Amino acid sequence: MRNVPVVAALLPLALAACGAPEISPAGEWRAVLGSPGGELPFTLRIETRPDGRFAAVAVNGAEEAPFSGVRIEGSRIHLDFDWYDSWIEARLEGDRMTGEWTKVAAGGTTRLPFSARRGGGPRFAPLPAAGEAGNGGVSGVWEVVFTDEDGTEPARGEFLQSGRRVTGTFLTPTGDYRYLEGSYEAGTLRLSTFDGAHAFLFHAETRPDGSLAGDFWSRDTYHAEWTAHRAEPEAALLPDAWEAVGLTNDEGRLAFTFPDLDGNPVSLDDERFGGRVVVVNLFGSWCPNCNDEAPLLAEWHRRYADRGLAIVGLGYELTGDPERDRRQLRRFAERHGIGYPLLLAGISDKRAAAATLPDLTRVVAYPTTIFVGRDGRVRRIHSGFAGPGTGAHHERLVAELEGTLQELLAEGA
Repeated sequence: MRNVPVVAALLPLALAACGAPEISPAGEWRAVLGSPGGELPFTLRIETRPDGRFAAVAVNGAEEAPFSGVRIEGSRIHLDFDWYDSWIEARLEGDRMTGEWTKVAAGGTTRLPFSARRGGGPRFAPLPAAGEAGNGGVSGVWEVVFTDEDGTEPARGEFLQSGRRVTGTFLTPTGDYRYLEGSYEAGTLRLSTFDGAHAFLFHAETRPDGSLAGDFWSRDTYHAEWTAHRAEPEAALLPDAWEAVGLTNDEGRLAFTFPDLDGNPVSLDDERFGGRVVVVNLFGSWCPNCNDEAPLLAEWHRRYADRGLAIVGLGYELTGDPERDRRQLRRFAERHGIGYPLLLAGISDKRAAAATLPDLTRVVAYPTTIFVGRDGRVRRIHSGFAGPGTGAHHERLVAELEGTLQELLAEGA
């Protein structure tokens, strides 16, 4: 995805509370971020654990994105997403919370107003005199074009509607826009998601010809317009992610040397990689699609290392501050149980990342997964990752990636 851009197994979610709060935050909350495009709602669920601590998740459709910790200090509540360098700090007053969401981002810090009201209810407030939207109003596949100041990008929209409620996602050439949830009524489509890294809001109106046209806002700075037309389910709407990146040399070689998290240089020419199938993964700890792929890579490492597999992760982080960026990479490794080496390769800007790997024609997505055979030659390069929010697309991609790995492991074994 642009740098706007199976849920991982839950880690322990809560930090010790500083004494019992006067008012318990436990329960379900309708939470809202103040996006430039209007209310960006999500469901916040806070539970009391058996040990008396609190745990929280942000709910978007079928996804429950876990917070890394919940801290209570008097009437203040802190909801942390440590792995995304992101947090909510708010004042708890009865059945209300008010505060701010903050995230360290490339080029600065994102801040959006946060509020929440205890209790359930619709994600988006019903539109005045909307009436029933009717089943299937936007269900199906849509050919989508996003337009911003840099040009256009194709996407594939897949939505499922039941009554007013809509769930679904957008697939792009480099990833997906996560688990989206919202409503369709009176010709208006509204979708949102919040997972600690992304804060996405989509609005669209139905045009007379049945197409959709609207706006997309990400966090506090990014805006794009988008249009959508109905498409057949089998339509090929996106370019081949295996063809997006190539090599600049005829030898099929990839060379790099970057420091590991202890500062020791690691090169693809090191003896540890000789005669092995090597998966080189370009990623960022800040990238949810990278967090989607990481459990798969960690499982590969555990399952296939004895058959000759080596994996190395090249981390491209947000700030360029080595101490901070190494901290985030360690959190990433701990979250996903990663046993393969992670290297600090550079910053998240894709042009800057490509400059660190001159054997690649470009870098178009995080993650990018490079398969190197036992002979040291690059065999295939896949850009992006379709996460579990894409359903069958995710399952097919995982099978295809593992099929590629299996073929390479069989060579010369």
